This record gives sequence, C-alpha cells and structure tokens, in this order.
Amino acid sequence: MENRSDHKLNYSLRELAQLAGVSKSTASRVISGSGYASADVRERVLKAAEELRYKPSAVARAMVAKRTHNIGVIVFRDRLPIVSHTLYGKIVDEILMAAESLGYSIFLKTDREMSLRSTDYMLEQRVDGLILVSRFRKNVIDYVKNFNIPYVMVNGSTEDPEVVHLVSDDERGGERAAEHLYSLGHRRFFIVAGPGEHRSHSLRLSGFCKKLTELGIPCGSREAANGLTADTPQAGYVYIAESPDSSFDSGLQLMRAHEEIFRSGGYTAVFGTNDMLALGAMKVLLERGVRVPQDAAVMGYDNTELGGMYHPSLTTVSVDAEGLGRDAVATLHKMIGGEAGVPRLIEYDSQVIIRQSTKGE
Repeated sequence: MENRSDHKLNYSLRELAQLAGVSKSTASRVISGSGYASADVRERVLKAAEELRYKPSAVARAMVAKRTHNIGVIVFRDRLPIVSHTLYGKIVDEILMAAESLGYSIFLKTDREMSLRSTDYMLEQRVDGLILVSRFRKNVIDYVKNFNIPYVMVNGSTEDPEVVHLVSDDERGGERAAEHLYSLGHRRFFIVAGPGEHRSHSLRLSGFCKKLTELGIPCGSREAANGLTADTPQAGYVYIAESPDSSFDSGLQLMRAHEEIFRSGGYTAVFGTNDMLALGAMKVLLERGVRVPQDAAVMGYDNTELGGMYHPSLTTVSVDAEGLGRDAVATLHKMIGGEAGVPRLIEYDSQVIIRQSTKGE
C-alpha cells in the first residue's frame, strides 16, 4: 500500500475495504472486532485504516450495536440556580466523570418547567439511558416508560416500585442535626426551612422535628410552632420559618424578618435545611453583633465548600454527592447492559461535620 498525503476528511468503509483488498463485510468485522478474520487480513485492514486515518461512523456503530454510548441527564428544578447549585452541581460533575470513565458521552438538559420537552430531546438523540435529577412530575416517568429505555432517578422521591432511585437519607440526617444541637444544651430552636414540596427539605425538617419530639421538645404543627414566642412557658420549643426557595438571600431575608425573636431570647440555635439558608441567616446574626456560637449556634446541611470557607465555618450534615453521581452512572450502565438484580432503592447515609459555628474552635 502506498502512503497517502492527500487525506480527505472522512473515508468510507467501502474505500477502506478496497485499499485493503477485502470485502466490505470483512473490513467491518476487523474494525468492529467481531467475527473471524485471519491474521494476514486483519493486518492489512488495520494498516489501511491507519493509512486512511479511518474512523468508524458513530451512527454506523450505533446501528450495528444498537447503542449510541450516549446518556441523557435532565436536571428538573423550577428555580435558579440549577447547574451551579451547590449540591446538584457536584452531582452533575460526578456524573460527567463517571460517564467518561465508562466511555459514555453526556447530553445535559435543565428543565425549569418540569415538562416533557427535555425528555423528547433526549429520546431524539437516541440515548442509551436517562438520569433524572431532582424532583419531577409523575407524567415524566409515565412518558419515559412508554419508550422502554433504562432510567434512574437521583435525589427525588417516588412511590412507583419500578423506579430505580438513588437518594440521601435526609430524614436521618435531620435527626442527627437535632441530636448534635441538643447534646450541646440547646432547647430553643429557630429553623430556616426550604420549600416544603421539595423532598430533601421536607425530610430534613421532618427528621429534625422527629428527634426533638423524642427528646421532649415537640415541633407540633407548623402553624402552632410559628405561634410560639420567647414568653412561651416551655423548657424548649421550635420556631419554623419556611422559605419559598433555598438560596442564601432567602435565609438572609427570613432571619431579618424574625430578628425580634432572637432579641427577646427566643432561641439559642439555628438550623437551616441547607447550607445556603444557614449561611444567609448567620450573616444577619453576625451583622447584628450576635456571637456565633456563644450567643447562637448555627447549623446547615449539604456540606458545601462555601460553608467550610465561611467564618465562623459552618457545622453541617454531609450529603454523598459524589456517590450519588458516580453510582447513578454505574447503575444505569448495568441496566443498559441488561444486568439483572439492580436494587430499586440505593440510599446514602449522612454524617454531622462539626465546625466553628456550633463549637467555637
């Protein structure tokens, strides 16, 4: 074979076969690594492929293997930020790295309306499987099922027994947050809670209140708790303020709106159902001259990098974002390959990360 310097951009399999002096089907067997070919034929085809700088078409490979090696990732979230969110951003990063290690390419879409348009887009790309991140409407699952495509759900909840979902044990994490603050002697609590319709915030609040109730400080209904004041004749109580979102600014605004409770001795500990809410609340306290943790302890949830960089650094509850993203890809890979016995629920434990905002070091 003679060397060629006038390479065109893409040679066809037919041209490769002609240069190697074999049939198109034989060339295909060598390039795909499937089927028999003698050592001499294999050497000729591979040498021709090197000379032509031949790269098999991704579309052609997909037609033969009935796989595209593409995964669709849809992040359902009706409020900004989405990809830059402190938790979802980490999960997406891990998905991207895990997918690359397994030879998958990623199509990433964000969907604020929780509609079917993003799902349609992924199906049009002929993805091998889907990773659905955060909460979404039931109609999305029902729609995906119609196309018989493997999918997993990350950090969302569903009562559908067929759905494979990976979640953090947020209720237990909320319990651990309450245990930590209670062990430090706190009996009066101010909770800056994220949206109740969101699985994570709801379970974290539920776990926190469940543990306090066991310890003799019932949260009661949200309305009853919000009616309590510093003059309430109880050894301890919980005041709950719910935010429409989970941002730093919302934590700041909620704390400013309820400053009078602290000034009247209303609580000694603040728990935010995520780090950003807790950091916003702590900023207001610090601006007002409140010493953290001497006058009021502050605790968040998610173990974000920002919480560790803040001063005082924020005590928090960890979420295994790395495990959620990594295992979502590994689990979907098994499902794409037809592996049986994939568990329907994969749950991740959480731990309290103690920093300055509760212990003062």
